[in-house]
Amino acid sequence: MAKPKKVLQDKIALVAGATRGAGRGIAIALGEAGATVYCTGRSSRKRTQERRPTPGRSETIEETAELVTAAGGRGIAVRVDHTQPAEVKKLVALIKRRHKGLDILVNDIWGGDAITEWGKPFWTVNLENGLGMLQQAVHSHIITSHYAVPLMLGRDRGIIFEITDGDAFYYRGNLFYDLVKISVIRLAFAMARELRKRGITSVALTPGFLRSESVLEHFGVTEANWRDVAKAQNKDQNSGSQNDAPNDFMVSESPRYIGRAVVALASDPKVRTKSGRVFSSWALAREYGFTDLDGIQPHWGNYARKKYGKYKICDERFYSYWVPGLVELIFPDWF
Repeated sequence: MAKPKKVLQDKIALVAGATRGAGRGIAIALGEAGATVYCTGRSSRKRTQERRPTPGRSETIEETAELVTAAGGRGIAVRVDHTQPAEVKKLVALIKRRHKGLDILVNDIWGGDAITEWGKPFWTVNLENGLGMLQQAVHSHIITSHYAVPLMLGRDRGIIFEITDGDAFYYRGNLFYDLVKISVIRLAFAMARELRKRGITSVALTPGFLRSESVLEHFGVTEANWRDVAKAQNKDQNSGSQNDAPNDFMVSESPRYIGRAVVALASDPKVRTKSGRVFSSWALAREYGFTDLDGIQPHWGNYARKKYGKYKICDERFYSYWVPGLVELIFPDWF
């Protein structure tokens, strides 16, 4: 495959939650495009003597930064707990001091996989874990945007990405997980309304069936031999607690796929027409023509509808209920 063009050369990016999964894939893809990428998170080689923030996971932000540099960009690892305003404020001050501004912000802080209790009614799940999910994956995004957006004002085509799960408003199987993933879609919309006159785009973005490090481990494969899962028996059967049917996994995508979706949007001179909405990696691949690492374009949406049934995505009609809002009609000059 041809090397990606350095379409984001000289751009400064912050990927908040870059340790693993989609965050790592996005950071590397930004590196492929020539960007300088701040890779932040809590898992650092410098804290090896302490209890790992994500038990059982070995990935670090330093590894991600090295992969960014190897891909052709410049990776910079900074350990940050994005639930702590003081730490985020210090990070933003560092970026301002070094680069004077920020062009791309990716809010991918999550960390809730191990504490999500699927298929249980909300009154029976662990309340502390549920509230922790909101802090880790909603509060952290708001805190990060609060401090980072002033660095983006006045830049050419600044863009914010809220990474979510799903391009629709359907229920997601756990009350707290549902609130997180819907909230960041709404956060992208709300920020877009307030930033629409300031030259900054804000969108939400979802991957499909993601071949993250933990998912690969679950299936007992690596990125190099992941197609071996096709040899499994009961190929259409999910386990009781998660979507892990082997045939579904065969339509999965590497974390680089959503990363290339980020690059496509960040380099599109007309991206502001998309501000405030949620998009999928598979739909953007068709629109912009990028592929996954193996040169194909997996389409989770088409596959899921064919196998499980039709569901409605956030389309033109859906957003017509959101704009204009009553407050905007009463106070048109607020933003």
